[in-house]
Amino acid sequence: MIIVIVTFLGLLLLAAVAVGVYFIKTQRELVRLDEMCKNAQSQIMVQLNSRFDVVLALARMAGKYAEYESKTIIDAVQARTPHAGGQQETPATLNQQNHLLADVMGRLNVVYERYPELKASELYVNTQRGQKQYEEQVRISRMIYNDTATKMNALVRQWPTSIVASLLHFGVKDYLTIDDEQKLGYPDL
Repeated sequence: MIIVIVTFLGLLLLAAVAVGVYFIKTQRELVRLDEMCKNAQSQIMVQLNSRFDVVLALARMAGKYAEYESKTIIDAVQARTPHAGGQQETPATLNQQNHLLADVMGRLNVVYERYPELKASELYVNTQRGQKQYEEQVRISRMIYNDTATKMNALVRQWPTSIVASLLHFGVKDYLTIDDEQKLGYPDL
């Protein structure tokens, strides 16, 4: 009888240790993925800020040809929210910043179409190339974020990991999306 009780207690202790190890392992994986999502969001914001800086340079170049249009574009860029200190980086704010950039670039393109000599300048062409490189970096970073969010969401939603995630207040991550207007630039979507 004592052997049965000791065996039962031993198995119970072994099960408790296994659950504890699983809990710790799962918590570490959730934290790792959560930090990867935060890092990816931060990288996107850094790249968006760089894109805004390039757009600002393009707008200043356009100012030599079209002062009013350039001033309104510069004002729009300077009023953007990435430089506003306390704003939390979320997929919604990142999508909002991307939409603002697309709007500003649309305005700049109108200015450049009106002034072919600006469009032909070497400085403009080089700055445009730089802006396109930033666009590609943002696109890649968005893909990295969404891939990481997919891994996090699968972990948070799968049983028994969902129990640990719920106890530790880890939730499903939102995905970064592009709106219909942005899809026009990507014919394969």
